[in-house]
Amino acid sequence: MTAQHLRVTVQGKVQGVGFRPFAYRLAKGLGVNGWVQNSSRGAVLSLEADALILAEFLERLRTQLPPPGQIEDWEIETYPLVHFTQFEIRASVPGPKTATILPDLATCPACLVDIFDPQNRRYRYPFTNCTHCGPRYSIIEGLPYDRGATSMRAFPLCPACEQEYRDPGNRRFHAQPNACPACGPQIELWDTTGQVIAQKQEALTKTLEALQAGKIVAIKGLGGFQLWVDAHQEGAVQRLRQRKHRPAKPLAVMYPQLNQIAEDCDVGQEEADLLTSPAAPIVLLRKKSNFSLAPSLAPNNPELGAMLPCTPLHHLLLKDYGGPVVATSGNVAGEPICIENAEALQRLSAIADLFLVHNRPIVRPVDDSVVRVIQGQPLMIRRSRGYAPLPLTLPQALPSPTLAVGGQLKNTLAIAMGNQAYLSQHIGDLDTPASYQTFENTLTSLAQLYDFQPQVIVHDGHPDYLSTQYAARCPQPKLAVQHHYAHALAVMAEHHLAPPVLAVTWDGTGYGLDGTIWGGEFLRLKNSSWQRVAHLAPFPLLGGEQAIKDPRRIALALCSGQDFPTSLAQAFSTQDLKNLDALQIQPYLCPLTSSVGRLFDGVSALLGLCQTVTFEGQAAMALAAAVEEDLPSEAYPFDLEGTDSQLIHWRPMLRAILQDLQSGVSATEIATRFHHTLVAMLVAVAQSQRTPQIVLGGGCFQNRFLLEQSIIGLRQAGFEVYWPRLVPPNDGGLALGQLWALHYRQGPALAKHSPEGQ
Repeated sequence: MTAQHLRVTVQGKVQGVGFRPFAYRLAKGLGVNGWVQNSSRGAVLSLEADALILAEFLERLRTQLPPPGQIEDWEIETYPLVHFTQFEIRASVPGPKTATILPDLATCPACLVDIFDPQNRRYRYPFTNCTHCGPRYSIIEGLPYDRGATSMRAFPLCPACEQEYRDPGNRRFHAQPNACPACGPQIELWDTTGQVIAQKQEALTKTLEALQAGKIVAIKGLGGFQLWVDAHQEGAVQRLRQRKHRPAKPLAVMYPQLNQIAEDCDVGQEEADLLTSPAAPIVLLRKKSNFSLAPSLAPNNPELGAMLPCTPLHHLLLKDYGGPVVATSGNVAGEPICIENAEALQRLSAIADLFLVHNRPIVRPVDDSVVRVIQGQPLMIRRSRGYAPLPLTLPQALPSPTLAVGGQLKNTLAIAMGNQAYLSQHIGDLDTPASYQTFENTLTSLAQLYDFQPQVIVHDGHPDYLSTQYAARCPQPKLAVQHHYAHALAVMAEHHLAPPVLAVTWDGTGYGLDGTIWGGEFLRLKNSSWQRVAHLAPFPLLGGEQAIKDPRRIALALCSGQDFPTSLAQAFSTQDLKNLDALQIQPYLCPLTSSVGRLFDGVSALLGLCQTVTFEGQAAMALAAAVEEDLPSEAYPFDLEGTDSQLIHWRPMLRAILQDLQSGVSATEIATRFHHTLVAMLVAVAQSQRTPQIVLGGGCFQNRFLLEQSIIGLRQAGFEVYWPRLVPPNDGGLALGQLWALHYRQGPALAKHSPEGQ
């Protein structure tokens, strides 16, 4: 057999996963000579052997690469023979930066054995890792992924770690965050002035004592600080809520072990797989009737966000503690999580009693991801640690390097190079100076990582969004993309769908082409055009933005011209009602909306479930929580008007709800029928439009019952249904849709800001 020399350029998850040592061992075992090295695009192999041996090498490389490694694409070229005499791992080479940066990975089973083995030199060391686990995105400063391009460069390897790092047979071979107690980062426990109380193992012991005493401890984790309290102690949880100014929003809980989660919540196989995956996200689970934790963790909510430890530090603390703790983001409400020790002291000293810190720098904030299971598949609610910044492959390559700046709420960014879309971690709402600074820092960080200079910038159509205003200040050509069109395109890009498509995009707020606030939309997409073919009949928001924070106002507007329940009247003072009556005759103070999210708010207030809110989506969550899934799937009446541009009249439903309230029908039954009515509206419009492919997007489809019933109803009616899975249905997915809009709006028109759909 004739020897061959192949050059293989590999793209995918091939840096920071042990790809090079795996290739080295495979080559040694098969007698292949040559080399492997990281590159700014991924990895490159130069291989010489007989053709059959090379074929076996490539097949095993593709099929046997251990997770989380993954080969997504490769390019194979034939070169003249060099007659290599061995196989080696070469130093990384510079070049155009398109390599996949891995997200941070939860501690692997082998490293867990190390940290709990008294005979191991890493026994109880909080920063143990290998090529299969540990920090990645939160410590990387540049490509290719080498130790000198991470925040671990401040920790020179000791001789023992250096030997592991250089040994191709060791699982820590070229593990860039490799460290041990002799050479790596260390922990300290501080008081609120920054004075050191304890170090190393004593710091862990005193942290546990503080938690047992009901104190709040700020703990520096993988991508930022978390705030911990004992999840059984109601007083401690209430104190955390009071200090953090978070009176009602659910708090996530970290459990030591999976079986302990199963004692409090329903955990199916899909949920268990997510909880124990390398991403280790927060998973939304239904509480059991014998739920044993503090009632105020998720008040009036049938679900709990649960997770397992994701770092050795978390494992050490939780194993010793034995029970669950609240592990919520280390921030003040509305601000990004803290990542620096001094910053945490300044911003969190009014919340935390103690600070468990370490000296490994965090390069960028990476919050915990949040996932739920829908129809046996994960649905992202917040895409961050464990998932970002993994790219998504677009259906086709975009013509220019493109930046999408997302929206105002739940902001994420995305950059596109060719057919790869790189999504940032969750940034959050851009309502505070600190959050907007994180937005700009993330932009800078992505640009530096990939040497990225956008030729086009894509943004939301709302002129008041800070992300839009950022784009307006940039000199590049720009494209404004209508909010709900972007939601639709995000689903299409993820699933590689081609038009025609009917998109159902339901959310709380989106700037409409007619100057009103959209949010209950049906859009028909055809090639490079789209049309609003149906929407919810509009209603006024009394006082504009204030109505979003005060759902009683929405309920009052919905009941306009009808007798509203005594409970709603009693929620206002006589003077308040007079003032709101005066508002209704001033249209400029009462913008119209077609939003299903706001309809949720109004009905929730009408039923007395939530009449004022302290966080976005609270009223809608309360209405969803009231649903009883075993009740009959009966819908209230509604009307459809028109053909080409249908209007969905909700007033027949409202009249029936008011009659039910007067008759003493329970809020549970009304809430359930309300959900079934929305599904009936959705199916009715889909049947009238006769487009086989239906996509569902927008924040309302975070609602598990609404999404599942919509999928079931549409499938029963014969439609193909698609919904977001890899990106959130909420505004966290807008950036992906904005990128894909460029596929349909290419060329000089970009600079003219031509409105979509016209």
